[in-house]
Parts: sequence; structure tokens; C-alpha cells
Amino acid sequence: MGVSEEPVFLRSNAIIEPLVDRFYAWLHITAPVQASMNLKNLQVPLLESYLQNPQVHMAASVNPALRGGYFVNIDETRSMEVAALLDTIKRDRADMLNLAAAVAEADDLLRQSATGFDLTPLYPKLPSALNGLVELAYDTSNQASMHFIEPLTYTSPYYDVSRQSVQLSLEDGVERPFILSTPRLPGPNVLDLQIPFNHPGLDELFKARIKPTTAAHLREALELNDEQAAWLQRLLTSEPSGAPDRHITAGGRARYFGHACLVFQSPEATVVTDPFISADNRHGDRFTLDDLPDYIDLVLITHGHQDHIVLETLVQLRSRIGAVVVPRSSRGNLCDPSIALYLKALGFTVIEVDDFDEVPIPGGKVIATPFLGEHSDLDIRAKSTFIVKIAGASLFVGADSSGIDPVLYRYIRSHLGDVDMAFLGMECDGAPLTWLYQGLLTRPVTKKMSDSRKLSGSNAAQAAAIMTELKADEAYIYAMGEESWQGHVMATTYTEDTYQLKQIEEFLGWCSGRGITAEHLFNKREWRW
Repeated sequence: MGVSEEPVFLRSNAIIEPLVDRFYAWLHITAPVQASMNLKNLQVPLLESYLQNPQVHMAASVNPALRGGYFVNIDETRSMEVAALLDTIKRDRADMLNLAAAVAEADDLLRQSATGFDLTPLYPKLPSALNGLVELAYDTSNQASMHFIEPLTYTSPYYDVSRQSVQLSLEDGVERPFILSTPRLPGPNVLDLQIPFNHPGLDELFKARIKPTTAAHLREALELNDEQAAWLQRLLTSEPSGAPDRHITAGGRARYFGHACLVFQSPEATVVTDPFISADNRHGDRFTLDDLPDYIDLVLITHGHQDHIVLETLVQLRSRIGAVVVPRSSRGNLCDPSIALYLKALGFTVIEVDDFDEVPIPGGKVIATPFLGEHSDLDIRAKSTFIVKIAGASLFVGADSSGIDPVLYRYIRSHLGDVDMAFLGMECDGAPLTWLYQGLLTRPVTKKMSDSRKLSGSNAAQAAAIMTELKADEAYIYAMGEESWQGHVMATTYTEDTYQLKQIEEFLGWCSGRGITAEHLFNKREWRW
């Protein structure tokens, strides 16, 4: 038997970075309209700024005080490659840049001409790029807005899968550049494949984490040339790496995999929330992809931010997931792209839910519950908390929801009953509005205004209010980006005097005084019942 026909598995530390025009892919740079806006208003200006002064960008990228800023972390010696990328974007994405300009032009048209009277005369005045893709409407306060017919945007020229590619590599523990600012260039330590995210060959590759395959089969599935096939050998090994205790045979189990990722298991079912999972199993201080069960009934996505719907993890799990449960968007709102359309376009089976919709699992169910705040006061509906009922336990997945109106949680408890454990986010001094949404804004906002509208979860008082109303027995606070393997996505820096950590300490003290079991999670944790 030749080497290429011998049984092989995917190495434990194999990773993928999905890219769109070489930028790390997430919802706002993949969904067609939002991608156009970010391309024109954020990514092109960012690359132009870098080319004007690469040294400034490099210096800022390694300055801890500027971590998470929009600086391109690419050495000046490669600036010609960045210039070539910028030229390619301006040439090949001209239609997308034109769409973004059309959105701004239409917004200006509405601002000047939509004065409460009939909107019909405005349709012929819309830029041609928007024809057939939008509807104009007033709300009950006579404020006009433009709504996109979003499914059509995925069949339009503005959704071009030739923009998509992937980089495969081995996780070495070295922090990668920040995903929102630094494009990924080719290099000797990555395998670049010009294939879309829904390419079936990727599923064949990642199935090999748990089922043996051959290098010859993967070469054919991924359509590799000789050089690429030779590089692929680095990702393969003769032995599987799945943890022997990744399944359970009795009772219930919850595991914390870091950030907002929880894995709830019974012998019959598995539910995973916001999967963002390390591939590096060398340390023993974390659960990794090796610790996931072979089949996952449901993945729950709480909202569309880049640290909660992480394609880097999701694409690796796609062939093992029954369905991804996502919150329903407001349909056509520029700042609220449909997570369901996005994931369906990438090859996932999706269940879209409204508040209090139920999705059954063997021996239990998942209920979508309301999510307050954390989105800079934008009209974003695609966000949900969840209650997971599994193996006789009731578990509240609070994500980054805020306790700004605690009566909501009283309603949740009266409707769905007592909660055993509550998992909460307390990033209570989040980034300002423009950090994540600058590319989508059609009108400028002042820095003071932006800074007042934070991407913040609960502070100590708000978390306490949630616990008071839910009457949960136990409270667990996410690590909020403190785990070492998340720096390229989170770019957070905390010290013992950081406001968020002080608020967590205050909340833990509040819980202790009331006999509530509480803990600030970090890296890994397991519960059994």
C-alpha cells in the first residue's frame, strides 16, 4: 500500500482561517451588503493608511496600550503585497464599492426627501445598484428607512464566493494578528486554498478528526495540486486524538470550553453554545476540539459578533452538527444582517428562532429567550439568550445580555420555571459603537456619542438583578477573552485593577453573601449531575 493510501487522521492542532479578500471572515464582511460597506468604509481606508506609513502601523500593532486597534500588523518588507491586495480589491470589487456608495446616496436621499409624504416618487431616484433589492418605508414616527430584501443579495453579483479562500495551518500557540485589522498573506507555514467556505472537501478534511481517511482521498476532495498535496501531509497523522471521555453514559454533564462556549451533554444529546474552541491540546489546561463528542445535536448562536459566531471553529464542526439554532433578524435592517442566511450560504443546516420558540432534543429542549442590550443601542434583533433543559437540569445561557431591565427575567422565570445554573457575561465596559459598527454607519457620530454607546454586558448590580429574578442556585461568569488562545479575536487586556474584574469580584461577593454558588470561569470547568 502506498503512503497516500494508508489510513490517516487530521492532527489535533490543525486549524483553518476562512478569509474574504484575505481578511478573516465574520458576519459583517461576508453578508453581501454589510461586506460592501465594510470594504469601502473600513478595509480599503485601512490598507491605504498602512501603505502611507507601514512603520506607524507596525509600531501600534505591538503596543499593548493599542491592542485591538485598527492597525495592520504586516512587516514593511511585505508592503508591496499589501499594495497588490488593495489594487485587486479596487479593480475586482468595484461593484461592491459602488453598492456601498449607493447605500450612502440613498440614505442621503431619504434624509432630504422623505418628509412624511408618499415615498413612491423616490424609487426612480434610487441608485441603480439598489434597484430590486430595497423597499422604502416609514415607521410610526414618520422616520423613513431603507430595508434590504436580503435573500436576493445572496443571489446578486454582490455575493461573490470567489472572494472566499481558506488558510490551513497548525496551531503553534503564537498569537495571530488581530482579525479585524490585518489581512492574511500567503506564507510557507500556511496552505492557501482558493475554495469557498461551503466546499465539500473541507468537510471531508475535518471529518478526519474522528474517522480515518487517506491522503489520496483528501487530495481529490480538496482539488489539490502536487505542491499542495505535499503540504497537506503536515496536517495528517496515523493516530486519532479524540479524548476517551468525550461521551457520557449516564446523567448530565456541562463543560466550559472558554469564552462563551459551553457543552451540555446527556447520553442521548449534546448542545454547544457559541463554539470558539482551542485546537492546541499540548497544555492540559483547556478542553479542545478533541474533547467534543462525535455528534452535536444543536449549536446555539447567541448573536452575530465575531467572538460568538466563529467560523474558524464552526467550519471544522459542520459535518458533525445536526443544526445551528440562530436568532431571527429584523429582516433587511442594515445593522442586523440575517445570521440564518449567512450560515445557510456557508453550508450549514439552520433553525431560526424567535423569543420563546422551542427546539426539541432527545430527552429535553432548548428555548430561546430575550437578549437585552450589548449592541450599542442599535436596532438589532438577531440576538438571543437560551434556556437549555437537558438531563433534568435547567441552564440559562445569558451570553452578553444585560440586566438593564431585570423585570424581563422575572417574566422568563414565570414563563419557563426555575433555573439551576446561570451563565453570564460581564464585559461591562465594552468597546464603543464605532469599534465594530463604523463600516455600517451612513452618518458620522461624534466620539462622545460613540463612547457613550458601549458593547457592554452586565455590571455587578445588573448581574445581581438577573440572579434575583431568575432565582438560580448557581452563577458562572465567562472569562471574556482572558484565555490565551483567543487573543487574535478578542484583543483584550485585563489587569487586577480593570473595572470589569472589579465588578466581577463585587458580584461574586454579592452571591457569597446570599448563599449562591458563584465563580469566575477561566480556561476549563466541568459540572456533573
